[in-house]
Amino acid sequence: MFDFLAYGFMRHALLAALLVSIACGIVGTLVVARRIVFISGGISHAAFGGVGLGYWLGIHPLIAVVPFSLAAAVAIGLLHSRLRVSEDAAIGVLWTMGMALGVLFVQLTPGYTPDLQSYLFGSILTVPRFDLFLMGGVDLLIVATVGLFLREFTAISFDEEFALVVGVPARGIGLLLLALVACSVVVLMRVVGIVLVIALLTMPAAIARQFTDSLVRMMAAATGVSVVVAVAGLWVSYRLDLSSGATIVLLLGVVLLLVSAVRRVRRGPPQQDAAEPIGPALPGDRAR
Repeated sequence: MFDFLAYGFMRHALLAALLVSIACGIVGTLVVARRIVFISGGISHAAFGGVGLGYWLGIHPLIAVVPFSLAAAVAIGLLHSRLRVSEDAAIGVLWTMGMALGVLFVQLTPGYTPDLQSYLFGSILTVPRFDLFLMGGVDLLIVATVGLFLREFTAISFDEEFALVVGVPARGIGLLLLALVACSVVVLMRVVGIVLVIALLTMPAAIARQFTDSLVRMMAAATGVSVVVAVAGLWVSYRLDLSSGATIVLLLGVVLLLVSAVRRVRRGPPQQDAAEPIGPALPGDRAR
């Protein structure tokens, strides 16, 4: 069953899947709890500008993605809080501008046009050693930051107004969370690509949320789910010769649907109070 690990590129892919699971479990839980899924999608798509910038400057694209994604995350936060731009408008502006800048940078790059498929749709089977070290370093940064500010992240995730009352710098912690999302994009991009990053940031945490409301337990469960599904998706894609990133995302979607269906069946249908009328009150109804 594990004969595919005889190949060096498959061992690299397995290590990449494990590193991705850490970012998915920790940052994805905060994203789901804070309800900033679409902000995360905006940051991940804006990161394409960093890929183009890297090619234009002649450096490794992921090195350029780090500051570019961080700038996009801060810009979304500031557009909403300082310039009073609506959140969805800020996401749309940064999303489209980042993608457009990426296209322009690639066109301005002299020589051949680079193949961007691995950054748009992921290529876990071609992750080089340097990218693994970079992903591991980003994971360490994420773990250290969340461990240091766990109470503050918990406060703004469940009750931001109360967090402000008790003295938590909610705006600064919110920007820090967006910065962690930007860092996660660097880890996830090589596995599932910019297009599918939002899936890995949300689905493992959404599965874990079916079983617990504790933020720490959600992080642990989401990380475990991500590890199991990522390894399973890698094995299935190897056996059936499919795209690894897309296979992992589809398996996560199937698991989420199955877990949600089982939970709904176990809870049973919602109980309707017999004393309450169903539908709008009619003129002839008596007050109860």
